[in-house]
Amino acid sequence: MLNARIKLRHLQAFLEVARQRSFARAAESLAITQPGISKTIRELEDTLAVQLFERTPRGVSLTQAGLTLLRHAGPAVRALEEGVDAIQAVQTGSHWLRVGTLSTVESWLLPEALRRWQMSTTTERGAQVVTGTSAFLLSRLRRGELDVVVGRMTEAREIHDLSFEHLYYERLQLVVRAGHPLLLEQAPGADKLCAYPWIVPPPQTTLRQQVDSFFVRHGLTLPAQRIETLSLALGQRYTLTGDAIWVAPEEAVRSALERRELCELALPLEPHGGSVGACINRSLRPTLATETFCEVLREVAADVVKGHNL
Repeated sequence: MLNARIKLRHLQAFLEVARQRSFARAAESLAITQPGISKTIRELEDTLAVQLFERTPRGVSLTQAGLTLLRHAGPAVRALEEGVDAIQAVQTGSHWLRVGTLSTVESWLLPEALRRWQMSTTTERGAQVVTGTSAFLLSRLRRGELDVVVGRMTEAREIHDLSFEHLYYERLQLVVRAGHPLLLEQAPGADKLCAYPWIVPPPQTTLRQQVDSFFVRHGLTLPAQRIETLSLALGQRYTLTGDAIWVAPEEAVRSALERRELCELALPLEPHGGSVGACINRSLRPTLATETFCEVLREVAADVVKGHNL
């Protein structure tokens, strides 16, 4: 039986401190004072007779007891929120979806899936879309703060205890603007690519692993003259207006390649494409909105595969 002294505010404060790794940021997020959130956490620790956090030079980290509570408190609070949301959905006729998205699917797969999902019923449907790295999004999915994460993420370590559904394979491409000096050469060697600026995914991302592997295979060092970003808009604009080489997801540059604004270099970045798919947290019961969205996502992915085979 749950200790009567433990209130919802205790769990909410605990989850926010665990997410922010900071009492100050958690207090700001919850719109309460830092002494107030410290007192709330202290009350929870006294009730459980354990220490949940320990201070580090970078903020606070969870103790073993804190990690244990996190695995159970997140799904529990999420289940309660789902119950409240379900009641409100019945009353208002709306359905809400929280989606995490990686840059690999921002250009077509996700927008098209959301469009079809919203048009597939007369019921009002809304979605919150959160962008970021796979580590960030999957950690939020694990805590029950997202319903589904979509993108290329099978290489992510954080995926091991979550459920991933493969949809299709997609390559990372090396692209440059039309008229780029490298396009004048028949088969430029990898060493010649280092003479130009690069646009690459940031370190500690699954996409960056493929870039690093490419340079290792060719015995090269990634040029210091580079921009590290996951922004597709920035990558495309910077590539179109200069001589940079952009490491871009196939989906993101398909239209620009068809218009011949961008061109793919003959040297492949990776031997095979990565697996694009949807990840959910099986420890939480999927909402109706999540289930219907995943069905639509499969349909759109089938169209992607069909387009690749044309």
